[in-house]
Amino acid sequence: MKQKIVLAYSGGLDTSIILKWLQENYNSEIIAYTADVGQVIDKKKIIKNAKNLGVKNIIIEDLKDIFVKDYIYPMIRGHAIYEGVYLLGTSIARPLIAKRQIAIAKKFKAYAVSHGSTGKGNDQIRFELGYHYFGPKIKVIAPWRIWKLNSRTDLIKYAKKNKIQIPKDKKGLSPFSVDDNLYHTSTEGKILENPKNAAPESIFQRTVSPEKAPNKATFVNIKFKNGDPKTINGKKLSPANLLQKLNTLAGKNGIGRIDLVENRFIGIKSRGVYETPGGTILITAHRAIESVTLDKETMHLKDEIMPKYAKLIYNGYWYSRKRLKLQKIIDTKRKKVNGTVKLKLYKGNITIISRKTNSKAYSIKKVSFEENKTFKKSRIERFINYHKKKLK
Repeated sequence: MKQKIVLAYSGGLDTSIILKWLQENYNSEIIAYTADVGQVIDKKKIIKNAKNLGVKNIIIEDLKDIFVKDYIYPMIRGHAIYEGVYLLGTSIARPLIAKRQIAIAKKFKAYAVSHGSTGKGNDQIRFELGYHYFGPKIKVIAPWRIWKLNSRTDLIKYAKKNKIQIPKDKKGLSPFSVDDNLYHTSTEGKILENPKNAAPESIFQRTVSPEKAPNKATFVNIKFKNGDPKTINGKKLSPANLLQKLNTLAGKNGIGRIDLVENRFIGIKSRGVYETPGGTILITAHRAIESVTLDKETMHLKDEIMPKYAKLIYNGYWYSRKRLKLQKIIDTKRKKVNGTVKLKLYKGNITIISRKTNSKAYSIKKVSFEENKTFKKSRIERFINYHKKKLK
């Protein structure tokens, strides 16, 4: 009986080539595994392409709600943003896919897992740290680091030789590299590789340009309970449906675009254009509800640890003790984070309209210019004098 390899399979050109290459070089049965984390997915195409390559076991698993509830929501509570702008959309999906891929490998007694990440990117690290955490004894096969197909031309030739369908937009030219899930879409490559080139409007998939957004504002109410969003405009939604609703509202109003040059874990700088419409709304709304429910020290501590927390996620350390330790700090007072935030969405901008909560963290009496009994101003002089000494 042949040994088995579980391949993270998208059904596209690259992973189809990898599938065939694994068959040729490892004399193993390939299990094609697709994790549905909200990306644009054609199940019929995935099944058809895998069957054409002789695969008998094709697994497509719906992970959207788990992805949002157990991965995106904890990250939103931590306000995780890498290098000031990146909301970590690709980074947060890889740990979940790696976990489930290892689970499938164990279920079918596969000796190895494989992925389609390139040798220059971050995803190979994120996948393989996840593999190691859940299945340290399972072999990892990373074709891009070991095969002799070194260019897009080589891939096209290999595909033609093995009668693998080649999408028309990939003939002869290197395509944009696109990754998408329910949280975001990233686009890299081609003219984007030169930072001086403007991103063409044609690459945007989830957001209209602010110029073409409606001239009338959209208002949205988000209710939070224990730090997580529960309802949109009074309607309770599952985690995946809630994020999808926000993606739609934000996308049509031109919200969630970023163009960045980031520092990859392995030391290369790369330029990409990312769309995170619903996530941009969620982080804005979450910070707004925390501002009226949490104390100063808790909020400031969260802001201090956020860069470290975001860096751990970016580098693939989602399952590390360090990340879990920081998550405990982030979530210490999440049960206090309850209430509703109203936002105005208009031509690429988010404006906070109101914050409503039963929390007593914010005191109108203390802050009001009309009421002075509950705040002893006589203490302020001593407070200032104490801090004068700390200047020396």
